[in-house]
Amino acid sequence: MPGVFIPEKVLSTTASVGMRFFFKPSNIKQSIGCILISLLAFTLSVPAQAADNSSKPASKQSQKKVSKKSQVANKAGKRKKSTVVTKAVPVPKSMGHLAGLHRVDDPLDLESSVALVVDQETQEVLLSKNDQAVLPIASLTKLMTGLIISEAHLQMDEVITITADDIDTEKGSRSRLYVGAKLTRGELLHLALMSSENRAAHALGRTYPGGMGEFVSQMNAKATLLGMHDTVYVEPTGLSSKNRSSARDLAQLVNVASTDNILRELSTSQAHQIALGRKVLQFNNTNRLVNSPNWDIGLQKTGYISEAGRCLVMQARVAGRKLIMVFLDSSGKLARTADAERVRRWLENRFRTAHLGRPVERVELVGPV
Repeated sequence: MPGVFIPEKVLSTTASVGMRFFFKPSNIKQSIGCILISLLAFTLSVPAQAADNSSKPASKQSQKKVSKKSQVANKAGKRKKSTVVTKAVPVPKSMGHLAGLHRVDDPLDLESSVALVVDQETQEVLLSKNDQAVLPIASLTKLMTGLIISEAHLQMDEVITITADDIDTEKGSRSRLYVGAKLTRGELLHLALMSSENRAAHALGRTYPGGMGEFVSQMNAKATLLGMHDTVYVEPTGLSSKNRSSARDLAQLVNVASTDNILRELSTSQAHQIALGRKVLQFNNTNRLVNSPNWDIGLQKTGYISEAGRCLVMQARVAGRKLIMVFLDSSGKLARTADAERVRRWLENRFRTAHLGRPVERVELVGPV
């Protein structure tokens, strides 16, 4: 029988079986069958191996693509992280803090550098802390703005248009009253007193008979008439730190303003909706205490600019007594109302003690002015 060539791979796969029969003439049929089976196995293994070999470069390419994508993602992530890192901007100190007024300790641990509480009917001073200090008063200015408008007896239903002149160029504050918005004088007064709306207050002064200059003159003339000798106004919003006053002067202003029914109603309003074009905008009170069942507030006004800190004035009934409260230069958004709450609880306790035959203790604290 002539020799048959068997590939090396076939030999390796059939060494234990095929070769055993290949060299035995008596098992020719078995040998041929084994050889054919081995050749068939070899033929099937070649495409499979080719498929395996062809898939290896593809997987490497895909791995390279994935690695490139991951590198790009990592680089992008690093870039994003680097842009997120920002330096903390220090909060500018108020003039009261720069003057050292906050260093004055008081038994109530008030956050406000200046505080004054007066019995409105007896004019008795119940609490006093740096009440002679003259400081910027921020939007407490709008209380005088409202008083001048109310006493001028102007038409409250007259429509006034917000103009570019009403935009805040002093602090860059925002407003929902866009240029071209039309509101009545009464609506502007409402927003100025309740929501401390700067463009509303400026528009009230701008449209006053005689213009802005005349309006500011009337503000200062009223302050002089009321004996507010520490007070000066340069504009009607309070955005300028040149608008200044003392706690004593502000207590006098609150005393007079609280007798004006319009100012009482508008300043203590919890919320008000204004229709501007196709939108209806809701404005809320800047003093959260008007929503509290623990308070009976007759008049209020808040204020804030960095030079003045957080400010608050109120006329409120506490334990059956009408009180005037003034808080200036408080640090922290909720600190001024927290001070008011602290004073209220302290006074309620004192008044209960007074009913038992003990006199109400007066707290007076004076620091550098």
